[in-house]
Amino acid sequence: MEEALVINWGYVILLFVVGAITYHRKALDLLGSLFMIFMGVIIVFSAGVSWLLLILLFLILSLISTRWKKQYKHSLGIYEGRRTAKNVISNGIVAFIMAAFGGYYLPFVGGFIGAVATATADTMASEIGVIQEPRLISSMKKVAPGTDGAISVLGTAFGIVGAGLIGFAAFLLGIIHDPLLSLRIAVISGTIGCFMDSFLGAVLERRDFINNEHVNLLATVTGAIIGILSTI
Repeated sequence: MEEALVINWGYVILLFVVGAITYHRKALDLLGSLFMIFMGVIIVFSAGVSWLLLILLFLILSLISTRWKKQYKHSLGIYEGRRTAKNVISNGIVAFIMAAFGGYYLPFVGGFIGAVATATADTMASEIGVIQEPRLISSMKKVAPGTDGAISVLGTAFGIVGAGLIGFAAFLLGIIHDPLLSLRIAVISGTIGCFMDSFLGAVLERRDFINNEHVNLLATVTGAIIGILSTI
């Protein structure tokens, strides 16, 4: 028991280090870094270190994807740069709730994986897919890179890969002990959630009914629901 607490506090220290790095590297603003640390601490003590590590994998993949073709994105005026607390909350709050209150009850495990897979798939699809001319999901007409609701073959492929990485990692970390189930939950949830993000972006965000944070939140809710249904 005491040894486990020591290990957990070690990961809390790691969280503060990661938070400091993301702030210093201008990946997150101060409030965003603090929210990330807060949610991470709760996850460590409520669900376990493995669940935290899956979140950190999402963070790493997001940072890599964001910096992919950074200069090209700058030239298009679509480089996001430093993300805020709103981004952290909209992408992470659903996974946080699944982890904080779900424990190891299988449907909530599926919801957690589905939410993280959706956030990962959406980030990788949007950040990497911009190098290919996209089409609007609602009409399939060609649009400029960075357009809300735009999709591309390249972005979709990387989104599915990102979701798959989350599923494989969830198995390796022992969050789910069946590799096929873990991959199925992540890939199906992540893909559907990612397409939901694009659909909401095309239909509602482009008309200013909702903003990007609302889209991210609703997409991760969708991913979590699909993940829960995949375990029932």
